[in-house]
Amino acid sequence: MQTPLHPQHVALGGKLVPFAGWKMPLHYGSQIEEHHAVRTHWGLFDVSHMTVVDVEGDAAEAYLRRLLANDVARLEAGKALYSCMLAEDGGVLDDLIVYLRAPGRYRVVVNAATRDKDLAWMEAQAEGFAVSVTERIDLAMIAVQGPEAAARLPEHLPDALGAPLAALKPFHAHEDGNLFVGRTGYTGEDGFELLLPGTDAGALWDALVGAGARPCGLGARDTLRLEAGMNLYGTDMDESVSPLESGLGWTVAWEPAERTFIGREALEAQRQDPERRRFAGLVLRERGVLRNGTEVELEDGRRGAVTSGSFSPTLGLSIALARLPAGKESSAMALLRGKPLPVEVVKPPFVRQGKACIPT
Repeated sequence: MQTPLHPQHVALGGKLVPFAGWKMPLHYGSQIEEHHAVRTHWGLFDVSHMTVVDVEGDAAEAYLRRLLANDVARLEAGKALYSCMLAEDGGVLDDLIVYLRAPGRYRVVVNAATRDKDLAWMEAQAEGFAVSVTERIDLAMIAVQGPEAAARLPEHLPDALGAPLAALKPFHAHEDGNLFVGRTGYTGEDGFELLLPGTDAGALWDALVGAGARPCGLGARDTLRLEAGMNLYGTDMDESVSPLESGLGWTVAWEPAERTFIGREALEAQRQDPERRRFAGLVLRERGVLRNGTEVELEDGRRGAVTSGSFSPTLGLSIALARLPAGKESSAMALLRGKPLPVEVVKPPFVRQGKACIPT
C-alpha cells in the first residue's frame, strides 16, 4: 500500500522499503543527517501508515475504561493519554494514544503492524456497549518534530489555528474543521502530529519542505525514539510480555480499584512477583554496537537480552533497551559475537529535548 504522500517521497528520492504492508521511506539520502535535523532544527515524517480509529457513542468512555490499562476518565476535552491495550493474561496487544475530542467522542491512534488484530479486538470488545468503532482511512498523518517546530509550523496552517497552536500544551490537541493537531510525537523533541484529509496532505508537506523542514524516514525515527527511551511494539513489548516488564508500569491506572480493565487480574498478580523482570537502558562505551537480541549477563550469571539497540548519533556511542532479570545492578556484560563487553545499566531516556540524559 501507498500513503497519500507517496508521490512526495518519490520526488524527493526517498529509499522506499516495505513496512507493515506499506511502502515507506527509510531515508532520503542520510539517516544521520535526518536524525540531527530533528534534534537541532525541525523535520517531517509521513506517519500515515498508522491506524486512526474514532470511538464514539454514549458508552464510549465506559468501553475505553474497560479496553485500556490507562483510564480515559482522567481526560478532559482536548487532552490525550498513552496506554496499552492488553489481553486477558496481561500481554500487550498494542500501545496507543487516545484523545478525548468531546464527551463521547474519542480518537485512537494504533500501530500499523497490528492494524488487523487491533480492529478485530476492538470490535469484539465493543459488544454490549453503545459505541461505534470507525477506522479513518481517509486521513493522512504528518509528524512535525524538532525545537523549531512550534515556531515554524503555525505560519503554514490556517490563521485560526495560530494562537491555539502556540498555547497547546504537550499531550493536548486542537482541531479546526478537517485539521486535527496534537502536541505529541515519537522523537523526544517538541513537535506536533497532524491528521488531515489525505487529499490535502501533499500540499502541506510540500509547503513545509519548501520552508526548510527536513524530510525524515523510518531510520531516523527509530534512532530518535530509542534515544528518547520510547518503546517499539513488536520489539520492546508484545503479547508475550506485560507493561510491567516493559517499562510501562506508569501507564497502568490502578485507581479506582473497582475499574475492571482487561488484563487487570493478571497484572495484579505479576505486580506482587519479586522475580518480575525489569526493563532498563544500556550504554556501551567501548567499540561495538548493541543489537536487538544481544545477550546481557549479570554478575551472578543470570541473563537478559537487548530488545532495541543501535548507535546513538547524538551521543556518539551505542545504547539499548533491555529486559533483565530482577535486581538493581548498575553494570553488566553484553555478549557481542561471544565477546563480553561492559555496559552500564541506566534508566532511560538517553536524550530528551536535544540534551544528553546520561554522562557522556
